[in-house]
Amino acid sequence: MPGSPLSPMLATAGRLPVGADWSYEFKWDGVRVLALFSGGPPDLFARSGAVVTAAYPEIAELHLPEGTLLDGEMVCFDAAGRPSFTALAERMHVRDPNRAARLAATLPATYLIFDLLYLDGMDYTGLPYLARRERLEELDLAGPRWMVPPSFGDGPATEAAARENHLEGVLAKRSDSVYLPGQRSPDWIKVKFDRTGDYVIGGWRPGARKLGGLLIGVPTPDGLAFRGRVGGGIGAVAEKELLARLTPLATPDSPFASGAVPRADAKGAMWVRPELVAEIRYGNQTPDRRLRFPRFLRLRDDKRPAECSDDA
Repeated sequence: MPGSPLSPMLATAGRLPVGADWSYEFKWDGVRVLALFSGGPPDLFARSGAVVTAAYPEIAELHLPEGTLLDGEMVCFDAAGRPSFTALAERMHVRDPNRAARLAATLPATYLIFDLLYLDGMDYTGLPYLARRERLEELDLAGPRWMVPPSFGDGPATEAAARENHLEGVLAKRSDSVYLPGQRSPDWIKVKFDRTGDYVIGGWRPGARKLGGLLIGVPTPDGLAFRGRVGGGIGAVAEKELLARLTPLATPDSPFASGAVPRADAKGAMWVRPELVAEIRYGNQTPDRRLRFPRFLRLRDDKRPAECSDDA
């Protein structure tokens, strides 16, 4: 058993594949978390490898044999029982145990476990998806704040159910696929119902509030290519976090390519070093590739700026 968790396997964006060779899961609007059991409560790790155990004290009562490693998604549900990333945003970066305990009572998170990588020191990553899934379900992991969400054999029906329940999308997994740590594989296909993309923050502008909008782009050899100004989706909690993260990155020079930012968008801009990545939801792109109706979703600490592109 490794001393630290594996990097999680990643899905490729695409259209929903159909056929007997595929299994289907709902795509949850949360954050990826690996749970490592070394005797006692699990150690929790983000996709980046960062330790996030303190953020989710409600998972401490989950006990499994030493040498077990689970893969799943941490989610906060709203009053209607739907995943709320806005609520989760208040939980995911908390490291103070007292504050985490208070939030666990008012904004509880649920660990949705969808894969079994190790059990009692035995490596399961080389087994087919269906075999791992069968063993996972045999563990009967149903607790107050953790569960194994369902898997289905009918892709179109799964998509229809996900849309009806206003979920983020569907994950299709090839039934005989092995688990490939750290790899983005075509054996897993993610189908998102809304267009989203990951973009580098190159600056911000004041507005009615201190942070009126983010200036975003994608890397090119000549600097960031401008993709628009994002003001929607930035609530009070997100604004506070963004300002805290952006202020230390201030720089007098624009990180965008020369002439890339229109004068109206550049006026009054506060430039920052292009080190933070934001996930943005949008309608479509204009002919010059600016995003229409963009809304900020979250910071992506698990993604490097160099990984961002219009096709990512």
